[in-house]
Amino acid sequence: MLKGKGVIDSHVFKDEDMSAAGFPNQNLIVGWVLRTVAIPNINPHQIMKTTQALTKQAITRNKEKKAAAPISEAKEVELEIVPESEKKRPAATGWVKEEGMKSSQELEEEKRQAFQERMKYIKEERGAQSSQQEPATLKTARSLPSIPKGTSGDPDPPHRATTGASTFCPSCGKDLDWKFCPYCGKPLPN
Repeated sequence: MLKGKGVIDSHVFKDEDMSAAGFPNQNLIVGWVLRTVAIPNINPHQIMKTTQALTKQAITRNKEKKAAAPISEAKEVELEIVPESEKKRPAATGWVKEEGMKSSQELEEEKRQAFQERMKYIKEERGAQSSQQEPATLKTARSLPSIPKGTSGDPDPPHRATTGASTFCPSCGKDLDWKFCPYCGKPLPN
Protein backbone atom coordinates (compact mmCIF):
# COMPACT_ATOMS: atom_id res chain seq x y z
CA MET A 1 0.00 0.00 0.00
CA LEU A 2 1.42 3.33 -1.04
CA LYS A 3 0.83 6.87 0.12
CA GLY A 4 2.29 9.09 -2.54
CA LYS A 5 5.71 7.59 -3.20
CA GLY A 6 6.10 6.14 0.30
CA VAL A 7 5.15 2.61 1.28
CA ILE A 8 2.71 2.48 4.21
CA ASP A 9 2.53 -1.29 4.56
CA SER A 10 2.76 -4.49 2.54
CA HIS A 11 1.29 -7.95 2.96
CA VAL A 12 1.87 -11.26 1.12
CA PHE A 13 -1.21 -13.46 0.95
CA LYS A 14 -0.81 -17.23 1.37
CA ASP A 15 -1.68 -19.75 -1.34
CA GLU A 16 -4.79 -20.82 0.58
CA ASP A 17 -6.09 -17.21 0.42
CA MET A 18 -5.94 -17.18 -3.38
CA SER A 19 -9.02 -17.49 -5.58
CA ALA A 20 -9.27 -19.56 -8.78
CA ALA A 21 -7.99 -16.63 -10.88
CA GLY A 22 -4.72 -16.58 -8.94
CA PHE A 23 -5.48 -13.38 -7.01
CA PRO A 24 -6.21 -13.03 -3.27
CA ASN A 25 -9.77 -13.07 -2.02
CA GLN A 26 -11.06 -9.50 -2.26
CA ASN A 27 -12.71 -9.67 1.18
CA LEU A 28 -9.30 -10.42 2.70
CA ILE A 29 -7.80 -7.43 0.87
CA VAL A 30 -10.56 -5.12 2.16
CA GLY A 31 -10.04 -6.41 5.71
CA TRP A 32 -6.30 -5.82 5.48
CA VAL A 33 -6.83 -2.27 4.14
CA LEU A 34 -9.24 -1.44 6.97
CA ARG A 35 -6.75 -2.72 9.55
CA THR A 36 -3.81 -0.91 7.95
CA VAL A 37 -5.38 2.49 7.22
CA ALA A 38 -6.59 4.06 10.45
CA ILE A 39 -9.13 6.49 9.02
CA PRO A 40 -12.36 6.91 11.01
CA ASN A 41 -15.63 6.41 9.12
CA ILE A 42 -13.87 4.95 6.08
CA ASN A 43 -16.31 3.35 3.64
CA PRO A 44 -15.64 -0.41 3.21
CA HIS A 45 -17.91 -0.49 0.15
CA GLN A 46 -15.73 2.07 -1.62
CA ILE A 47 -12.62 0.04 -0.75
CA MET A 48 -14.31 -3.06 -2.20
CA LYS A 49 -15.15 -1.21 -5.43
CA THR A 50 -11.53 0.00 -5.73
CA THR A 51 -10.22 -3.51 -5.02
CA GLN A 52 -12.50 -4.98 -7.69
CA ALA A 53 -11.32 -2.41 -10.25
CA LEU A 54 -7.64 -3.06 -9.44
CA THR A 55 -8.13 -6.84 -9.58
CA LYS A 56 -9.93 -6.58 -12.92
CA GLN A 57 -7.11 -4.42 -14.29
CA ALA A 58 -4.47 -6.84 -13.00
CA ILE A 59 -6.23 -9.83 -14.60
CA THR A 60 -6.44 -8.09 -18.00
CA ARG A 61 -2.76 -7.07 -17.86
CA ASN A 62 -1.81 -10.61 -16.87
CA LYS A 63 -3.69 -12.00 -19.89
CA GLU A 64 -1.98 -9.44 -22.16
CA LYS A 65 1.45 -10.55 -20.91
CA LYS A 66 0.64 -14.19 -21.62
CA ALA A 67 -0.50 -13.35 -25.13
CA ALA A 68 2.58 -11.20 -25.85
CA ALA A 69 5.01 -14.09 -26.37
CA PRO A 70 3.55 -17.33 -27.72
CA ILE A 71 5.05 -20.48 -26.28
CA SER A 72 5.97 -21.82 -29.73
CA GLU A 73 8.37 -18.93 -30.30
CA ALA A 74 9.97 -19.10 -26.85
CA LYS A 75 13.43 -20.60 -26.52
CA GLU A 76 14.24 -23.30 -24.06
CA VAL A 77 16.98 -22.34 -21.66
CA GLU A 78 18.77 -24.61 -19.24
CA LEU A 79 20.07 -23.17 -16.01
CA GLU A 80 23.54 -23.93 -14.81
CA ILE A 81 24.00 -25.14 -11.28
CA VAL A 82 26.34 -22.89 -9.33
CA PRO A 83 28.43 -24.61 -6.67
CA GLU A 84 27.84 -23.59 -3.06
CA SER A 85 31.39 -22.26 -2.72
CA GLU A 86 30.80 -19.63 -5.44
CA LYS A 87 27.50 -18.36 -4.04
CA LYS A 88 27.84 -15.06 -2.28
CA ARG A 89 25.21 -14.60 0.33
CA PRO A 90 25.10 -11.87 2.96
CA ALA A 91 25.38 -13.06 6.52
CA ALA A 92 22.16 -12.17 8.30
CA THR A 93 22.92 -11.44 11.94
CA GLY A 94 19.55 -10.03 12.96
CA TRP A 95 17.04 -7.31 12.34
CA VAL A 96 18.40 -3.91 11.42
CA LYS A 97 16.32 -0.94 12.44
CA GLU A 98 16.58 1.94 10.03
CA GLU A 99 16.96 5.40 11.49
CA GLY A 100 13.82 7.47 11.43
CA MET A 101 11.56 4.39 11.20
CA LYS A 102 9.33 3.69 14.18
CA SER A 103 7.76 0.40 15.12
CA SER A 104 4.01 0.01 15.47
CA GLN A 105 4.36 -0.14 19.26
CA GLU A 106 6.23 3.15 19.34
CA LEU A 107 3.57 4.76 17.11
CA GLU A 108 0.81 3.46 19.37
CA GLU A 109 2.64 4.79 22.44
CA GLU A 110 2.96 8.24 20.81
CA LYS A 111 -0.76 8.26 19.98
CA ARG A 112 -1.61 7.20 23.53
CA GLN A 113 0.55 9.97 25.02
CA ALA A 114 -0.93 12.60 22.68
CA PHE A 115 -4.44 11.47 23.64
CA GLN A 116 -3.61 11.66 27.35
CA GLU A 117 -2.20 15.17 26.92
CA ARG A 118 -5.32 16.29 25.03
CA MET A 119 -7.60 14.88 27.75
CA LYS A 120 -5.48 16.53 30.46
CA TYR A 121 -5.75 19.88 28.64
CA ILE A 122 -9.53 19.49 28.20
CA LYS A 123 -9.97 18.64 31.91
CA GLU A 124 -7.92 21.68 32.93
CA GLU A 125 -9.95 23.88 30.60
CA ARG A 126 -13.25 22.60 32.00
CA GLY A 127 -12.00 23.06 35.54
CA ALA A 128 -11.04 26.68 34.79
CA GLN A 129 -14.43 27.36 33.20
CA SER A 130 -16.39 25.81 36.05
CA SER A 131 -14.47 27.81 38.66
CA GLN A 132 -15.13 31.08 36.78
CA GLN A 133 -18.81 30.58 36.11
CA GLU A 134 -21.71 29.82 38.37
CA PRO A 135 -23.56 26.59 37.78
CA ALA A 136 -25.85 26.90 34.77
CA THR A 137 -28.71 24.98 36.39
CA LEU A 138 -30.04 25.05 39.89
CA LYS A 139 -31.22 21.82 41.40
CA THR A 140 -34.41 22.12 43.40
CA ALA A 141 -36.46 19.61 45.30
CA ARG A 142 -39.85 19.13 43.73
CA SER A 143 -42.82 17.60 45.47
CA LEU A 144 -45.35 15.89 43.30
CA PRO A 145 -48.99 15.58 44.37
CA SER A 146 -50.06 12.14 45.47
CA ILE A 147 -52.52 10.19 43.37
CA PRO A 148 -55.86 10.00 45.19
CA LYS A 149 -57.36 6.59 45.74
CA GLY A 150 -61.00 6.60 44.77
CA THR A 151 -63.61 3.86 44.51
CA SER A 152 -64.69 4.88 41.02
CA GLY A 153 -62.51 4.57 37.92
CA ASP A 154 -62.37 8.37 37.36
CA PRO A 155 -59.76 10.30 39.34
CA ASP A 156 -60.80 13.29 41.40
CA PRO A 157 -60.40 16.68 39.70
CA PRO A 158 -57.35 18.71 40.72
CA HIS A 159 -57.86 21.20 43.52
CA ARG A 160 -57.96 24.82 42.24
CA ALA A 161 -58.94 28.01 43.88
CA THR A 162 -62.49 28.75 42.78
CA THR A 163 -64.14 32.13 42.57
CA GLY A 164 -67.21 30.95 44.44
CA ALA A 165 -69.18 29.60 41.49
CA SER A 166 -68.60 26.05 40.42
CA THR A 167 -68.68 24.97 36.81
CA PHE A 168 -69.89 21.54 35.84
CA CYS A 169 -69.06 19.76 32.61
CA PRO A 170 -72.35 19.15 30.77
CA SER A 171 -70.93 15.99 29.21
CA CYS A 172 -69.44 14.11 32.13
CA GLY A 173 -70.72 16.14 35.12
CA LYS A 174 -67.39 16.87 36.81
CA ASP A 175 -67.04 20.05 38.88
CA LEU A 176 -64.29 22.11 37.15
CA ASP A 177 -62.94 25.65 36.88
CA TRP A 178 -61.44 25.41 33.40
CA LYS A 179 -62.45 26.36 29.85
CA PHE A 180 -62.20 22.76 28.60
CA CYS A 181 -62.95 19.56 30.47
CA PRO A 182 -59.63 17.68 31.03
CA TYR A 183 -61.49 14.36 31.11
CA CYS A 184 -63.59 14.48 27.94
CA GLY A 185 -62.03 17.53 26.17
CA LYS A 186 -65.29 19.37 25.44
CA PRO A 187 -65.69 23.15 26.07
CA LEU A 188 -67.26 24.19 29.36
CA PRO A 189 -70.04 26.85 29.52
CA ASN A 190 -69.08 29.98 31.49
